[in-house]
Amino acid sequence: MADPMRIRAQASGGSAKVRVLMAHEMETGQRKDSAGKPIPAWYIHSVTAKLNGNTVMTAQWGPAVSKNPFLQFNVKGAKAGDKVAITWVDNKGDTRTDEATVS
Repeated sequence: MADPMRIRAQASGGSAKVRVLMAHEMETGQRKDSAGKPIPAWYIHSVTAKLNGNTVMTAQWGPAVSKNPFLQFNVKGAKAGDKVAITWVDNKGDTRTDEATVS
């Protein structure tokens, strides 16, 4: 299981800016180890964000996304005290969900 995501959500006006830092190796499958063997592909392929249980953002990613990806987006209608949940799923079937409260 990967390390927890670092999520910050700050309300401003009628929306909130959400910033997420995900801990993941994001291997493309094209690099080789020191013995010359290919390192298997291992990357996040889908990300979902929910605000108070309602999906507000989905993304489909591939192997071109960098190691420990950073994601930022705005959510209209979010206010202080709302819960933001971010879930990712990788190509090996691993998944991680973390939550933060909008401040």
